[in-house]
Amino acid sequence: MPTIRLENLTKRYGDTMAADDITFTIEDGEYLCILGPTGAGKTTCMRLICGLTEPDSGKIFYDDVDVTLKEVENRETAMLSQAYSLFPQMNVRENVLFGPKIKGWPEESSKHLARNMLRMVHLEDRADAYPNQLSGGMQQRIALARALASGSKVLLLDEPLRALDARLRIELRKELRSLAKEMGLTAIHVTHDQDEAMEMADRIAIIRQGKIIQTGTPREIYEHPKTPFVANFMGRSNMFVGIVDNGSVVLQTGTRIEADCSGHSDGDNVVVAVKVGNTKLLKSEEEGYFKGTIERILYEGVSIVVDINVPEIGTIMSRLPNRKYDEYERGDTVAVTWSQSKTSVFGIPEGGLENELRVD
Repeated sequence: MPTIRLENLTKRYGDTMAADDITFTIEDGEYLCILGPTGAGKTTCMRLICGLTEPDSGKIFYDDVDVTLKEVENRETAMLSQAYSLFPQMNVRENVLFGPKIKGWPEESSKHLARNMLRMVHLEDRADAYPNQLSGGMQQRIALARALASGSKVLLLDEPLRALDARLRIELRKELRSLAKEMGLTAIHVTHDQDEAMEMADRIAIIRQGKIIQTGTPREIYEHPKTPFVANFMGRSNMFVGIVDNGSVVLQTGTRIEADCSGHSDGDNVVVAVKVGNTKLLKSEEEGYFKGTIERILYEGVSIVVDINVPEIGTIMSRLPNRKYDEYERGDTVAVTWSQSKTSVFGIPEGGLENELRVD
């Protein structure tokens, strides 16, 4: 399966920069998720890779072969979108065999391939059904089988699970990844869902305003964000602005908090980010960085999110295991703290913190 290399890809639509000097590599057999907010350039990046959109500048290589100007059918790619685009007048078997048929494959080989593909997506018993007789999840799997039956080496997935209900979406995450790995495909999956990317990807590429701002494994992206935007987008973070002083950060309120200030010097203006899941709550009489009043408790199933109103600071959030639900009530006074090792420290963004955290 090919290694795909993007070099300085640029695509502009009027005043909108949909792809801004994008450069990165998708390794042979890798499952890569391109993650970003709506309008970040995810789909444009996908269309450039498969050939549906031509870049204004830059190059695309498949195993060191320049395919920048090659037609879609000459790139050995299969694209699966959230729309599925099954042919309503064809049954399941006929939909799966559409690619091999137009390529002139022998009938017996095509039927054998269809059986294998349907067995792989656990729908061999629905071969004679029509799309309108299938659930959304079944239609998604048939669209996947049709894409795989084309013999493509690269699988492109553009928000393929977005239209499904939550339970089915979670089930199909595992199936999609397993199928891609089983067939040895290079897979590129576009999504705006952080949980989806964290669960499915070998590596994640974070895109914003047409720029790839960080790539790495799910753990690297989550635990070692390179910007305040990434820190907040990959799991919500509490943000504090202050000045580096003797290895810690002093806020405008005079509060000194311990943080990992490596790479920053005394006097630097910085932003400290702490994931809401790394924020601890203590009894009011215990020592913490802040004391505040609980103003809201949200029950989220396996966890709860507690909003604490801290004077002169604002709202600080803490995510705790759901077993803690009965330990707190609205109006309780608590102390807030965290471990120094769980902090991320950044320079002040050029456009200001508020603009940096905006989800476009």
